[in-house]
Amino acid sequence: MKQNHKISLIGAAALATLAICSCSDVLDETPRSTFTLDYFTTTEGIQGGLTQMYSHLRSIYGTYYLAACECGTDEYTWGQSGDNNNKDNDFSGVGTISSSTIRTDAIWRPVFININTANAIIEQGNASGLEASLVAEANFFRAFDYFLLVQHFGGMPLDLGSGELKSNAAPSRKSVRNTVPEVYTRCIFPDLITAVNNLPDNPRLVGTVTKNVARLYLAKAYLTYAWWLENPKNIPTYPACDRVDPDGKSAAQYFQLAYNVAMEGINNPGPYALQATFYDMCVAKNERNNEMMLWADHIANNWMYSGWTTNPDNPYNESKANNYGSDPGANGSNNVFWFSNWNYTELQMADGTATKRIDRQGYGRPWTRMAPTYNVFNETFADVKDSRRDATFQTTIHANWHIADTAGIKILTRKNANGMDVEQGGIILTFVPKAIEGTVYNKDNGALGLGEAPGRADWVVDPEHISRKIYPGPYKFSGFSQESDDVNGTRPISSIGVPNADNVRPYYIAKFSELYLIAAEAAVKGATGEKSAKDLVNVLRARAGKWNYSVAEDKAVVADYSADLVAATPETIDMKFIMLERSREFFGEGYRRLDLIRTQMWEDLAGSYKICGSNVGDWELEEFQREIKPEYYLSPIPQDQLDGLEMSAEEKAAYQNPGY
Repeated sequence: MKQNHKISLIGAAALATLAICSCSDVLDETPRSTFTLDYFTTTEGIQGGLTQMYSHLRSIYGTYYLAACECGTDEYTWGQSGDNNNKDNDFSGVGTISSSTIRTDAIWRPVFININTANAIIEQGNASGLEASLVAEANFFRAFDYFLLVQHFGGMPLDLGSGELKSNAAPSRKSVRNTVPEVYTRCIFPDLITAVNNLPDNPRLVGTVTKNVARLYLAKAYLTYAWWLENPKNIPTYPACDRVDPDGKSAAQYFQLAYNVAMEGINNPGPYALQATFYDMCVAKNERNNEMMLWADHIANNWMYSGWTTNPDNPYNESKANNYGSDPGANGSNNVFWFSNWNYTELQMADGTATKRIDRQGYGRPWTRMAPTYNVFNETFADVKDSRRDATFQTTIHANWHIADTAGIKILTRKNANGMDVEQGGIILTFVPKAIEGTVYNKDNGALGLGEAPGRADWVVDPEHISRKIYPGPYKFSGFSQESDDVNGTRPISSIGVPNADNVRPYYIAKFSELYLIAAEAAVKGATGEKSAKDLVNVLRARAGKWNYSVAEDKAVVADYSADLVAATPETIDMKFIMLERSREFFGEGYRRLDLIRTQMWEDLAGSYKICGSNVGDWELEEFQREIKPEYYLSPIPQDQLDGLEMSAEEKAAYQNPGY
């Protein structure tokens, strides 16, 4: 059941504060029930509040953030087991579009508490002479939160009850929304400029923000505001205002600023860099690598149960024997990969042997709530030389059974497609990149009626047979691989851990690679400088051509198709190509809705989509139309938030975004 929250709350409602220093140089948790303004006059209070800036990220990411930011795009639609959390955002007539159902509360709820805490830290920190680099962390997160809000909801209140960008000692139930230009020019830009100027080059602790993290967000904010000023498709804004910059700058000038700041970030990387391969960036054992600039951490540690075991050598208190529960996102846990993981346990071999859940990266708990669309594989990831397809999706399913029968006799192979033998751990299903001649999809092919291709022991599914029920699940942001020490051959593969567990990995929010695509997009929009859009995207495409591991084959490989991918780059880069590259780099990570809204390409790229049905044997591609009205470019303010305001019904209606 949803809880009512007042729109402006000091950190008194926060679940925990965090100690800012530790012997392990990471953010250790120290629960504290309340914050007060007096608390922020102390060094301990300011330090605790600063670390709360990082804690609040877990309440945004790892919950229903993907439902709010991926469903209804050209990347995802609802899956066979999807509920209204997924269907309402699809805009295809299958759900209900209202302020009470669409999961924008995943963004709205955590940020105002944090904004008010940031206000207090900035006020008290500056007044007490706190080191400027520490105060700048609060500047960064205040801008970060307002940037999230303005992209999703339009103009937001800068006055939470005590004056513009001032902290509250008590909740306020009154609110007036500022316009989009006011939010950018009075808060987001000044705060991020302060952060760029005052933050250190290197993080003071693992995962804390730096000068270059602030550059990335400043460049992205300039880029987004430039599009807002240009407004190529005449999308309405709210609160209604002229699309004129208070400082008199044009859209072209802001595109140039975005380019300049992004290039400054590329040329002054500090501790950040691109990983050598896309796989290196995605594989769980390489988490918190130096391509990751900002993440939500500790997000699997809140959902405790009796099976939890603590690893004293792990400073993040994570455990391979993780836990799970019935409510996704409870206490900020990270289970987003469940949502887009199809139910591979319904897969059977030809002899009827069922597939068991596997606690390796790319497998885990299946929910089938969100399914990728046909065009994802037919266009975005059509090039098999591009390693981003392989490292983004689990495109093969491996045999996993108890290999000893009731008599204790080892069963090392079983029959699969074409009556051919497959060994334990061998591939029993492949999502192939294109149709194979002679493949037959038959309802008698195992439990799911999969494709049987000539001479192959594995079932196959090609892009034209991607359905709401059967599709490649996520690899790159799913959980740890936990290999079995099965020396006696009595257990299925990867049976030691908990395949139903939350993800103990951090949720990645910002990556160094995005600086290249921000600069490239600005260049497409007319910005000029040392690197062209083609130069910039080719850096990432060249990296995508380098392979050191194949997820599909589950083995090390050495291959370099960089020259092929670079040669395939169009001579003239347009926005559609930029959007394809953004999807290849950031697929399924929560970027897409905001990308489509920023560029006003939502209807162009996601106004229709194709996918097969929800039932076994539904192998005919269907095309679905989305009704993407101009007013849907802004999300609804959650209804229970409006209900908590002291306003008349007419005032509440005027406060809400039009169309809801």
